[in-house]
Amino acid sequence: QVQLVESGGGLVQAGGSLRLSCAASGHTFNSYAVTWFRLAPGLVRELIAGISYNGVSTEYADSGKGRFIVSRDSAKNTVYLQMNSLKPEDTAVYYCAEKYLKGSYYSSEYDYWGQGTQVTVAS
Repeated sequence: QVQLVESGGGLVQAGGSLRLSCAASGHTFNSYAVTWFRLAPGLVRELIAGISYNGVSTEYADSGKGRFIVSRDSAKNTVYLQMNSLKPEDTAVYYCAEKYLKGSYYSSEYDYWGQGTQVTVAS
């Protein structure tokens, strides 16, 4: 059974940092691109950052460029999202999602999703 489990969310002051983790199990992790999305109340789901199946390529939304870093550890079947200089507008539930071989801008194309982890940034 394929599982993605996010962790690392929490409450942080503006300007602080958090590192989210997305631990995968039940399939060949290295065959899947992983993308982080977030969903804030009243807003549409937003793509934040993605990493290729082999970790060679990364991509960021403008909202995260220069502040967020996505990485993956194949030995641990885990993808990370390091978030620095957090702002109140980063408050959302963050989800990781996997898509076979190549990522996509369209959330509907992803194969597996985690349950999400809440990030709250206080001003």
